[in-house]
Formats: sequence, structure tokens, C-alpha cells
Amino acid sequence: MAEPDQHPKKLSDLRLRFLSALVLGPLVLLITYLGGLPFAALTVAASGLFLWEWFSITGTPAKSAGALTGFVTLLAIATLCVTGHPGLGLAAMVLGAFIAYAVGGFSKTGRWAIEGIVYSGLALFSLLALREGSEGLLVAFFLVFVVWATDIFAYFTGRALGGPKLWPRVSPKKTWSGAIGGLVLATLFGTGVALVANAQHLVLWALLAAGLSVVSQAGDLLESAIKRRFDVKDSSRLIPGHGGIMDRIDGLVAAAIFAVLIGLLAGGSLADPLAGLGLI
Repeated sequence: MAEPDQHPKKLSDLRLRFLSALVLGPLVLLITYLGGLPFAALTVAASGLFLWEWFSITGTPAKSAGALTGFVTLLAIATLCVTGHPGLGLAAMVLGAFIAYAVGGFSKTGRWAIEGIVYSGLALFSLLALREGSEGLLVAFFLVFVVWATDIFAYFTGRALGGPKLWPRVSPKKTWSGAIGGLVLATLFGTGVALVANAQHLVLWALLAAGLSVVSQAGDLLESAIKRRFDVKDSSRLIPGHGGIMDRIDGLVAAAIFAVLIGLLAGGSLADPLAGLGLI
């Protein structure tokens, strides 16, 4: 008897997702365009909410010493990065994670806490480094559009085509068709952003977009695995129709960290990671 009500509910959820995206999407793009302190404030807020949800899922009380250490650590990372000391920002992240583990009694919950601090701290560091590096506006918009295109087109391609499941034990609704559709369209959108910006080496931009799309989907699966491990459906109910901040930026977090990592491996600096790739 419940079956006829499922379709209207899905339409209602989709409508909520669309309306939330319609409000938040332009706001995020505007703040990304402004850069500087507004962008730093946005990334601190997002990473703080991400860490709060991580603590909530994995069992660290929000008012515990370990959690407070984590939040202070994020503020320290942002302050040091914005003032031109990215290396010290990473050192603060490591120190903060160790302190949180220690005050947590070196427990299993404490291990989850330090993983959350490191993950959210690396995400915060990476987003700030990418935006403040060479052609930071182009890089930030490129990253955002690749991740958004991955999410959107994986969702609609998967619903339209169906087929074999990507990883049913972790995320029963995700399909290989959706993953491939998200990858292809994200690569096209990312290359399009580079083309509009008159960037050179479009093939390299396309390869980067493809890599970021794959890692973005891996980040999504990682969050799904963590939620399933702790038997949680949504990281929170912060965003109508979307769940929590983790549910929305899991792919962005993973992609940003990956972009910085490959940039550093290619010879970039902590202050300008993607300079090592020779894209600009």
C-alpha cells in the first residue's frame, strides 16, 4: 500500500534539492569569485561543519576536549595559510590531531577523531592553497564545476540508464553507468571552463578534470562507507533535500586534496601547488 506514495516523495526530495542548490550554488560561486577573506571564511565554516558532522557520526561529543581541539586546529590552519605560512598550517594540523588523540585517551573513538581532523584540515588547506595560487580563480571554478558536474550527471545518468551497481555493499543506488556518465560530462565541463578562460594545454586540463572526477566519486563512496559503518543515513539535516555538509562536499574535499597532492608531486609549492603541473 505504501508504493504509490514513493514517487511523490521522490519528486518532493528532488524539488528540495533543486531549490537548495538554486540558493546555495550562486552564493558559493560569488564568494569563490571574491576570494580573500570571504573565501577563507566560507572554507573555515564548511570545514568546521564537516568536522562537526564527522564527530557526530563517529562518536566524539561536540563539546569534548578532543572536538574543541579539532575546531581550534582548523582556525589555526586557516590563519597561518592566509597570513602566508602554509607549512606552519600543516604543522598545526599534525599537532592538533595528536593533541586530540591524546586528550581522547588514545581510544578507538580518538583515532576516528584524528582522522576527521586530518581530513578536514587537509581539505581546508587545499582549498585555500588552490584559490590563492597562480590563476586561483580559474582553478577554483574549474574544481567546483568538475565536482558539481560529476555529482549532477552521475545522478541523472544513473537514474536514466541503470545497470550494474558500482559498489552495492556501500552505496546501493550508485551504478557504473552513473559513474561513467559523471566522469565524461565532468571532463567536458572542466575542459569547457578552461577553454572559456583561454587556458593553454586543454588536453592536460581534460586529464586533470577526469582525474578529479574519479577522485570526487571515490570521496563520495568513502563517506558512504563511513556512514554505513556507523549506520547513519545522512551526516545531518543541515541542508534541505541534501542532508549534511559532508553529503554535499565529500567529493569536493577529496578532489581538492588530490589536486594539491599531484601538484606537489609535480614540483609545485605549498603556496602554489598546481604551478608544478605546467597548466598555466
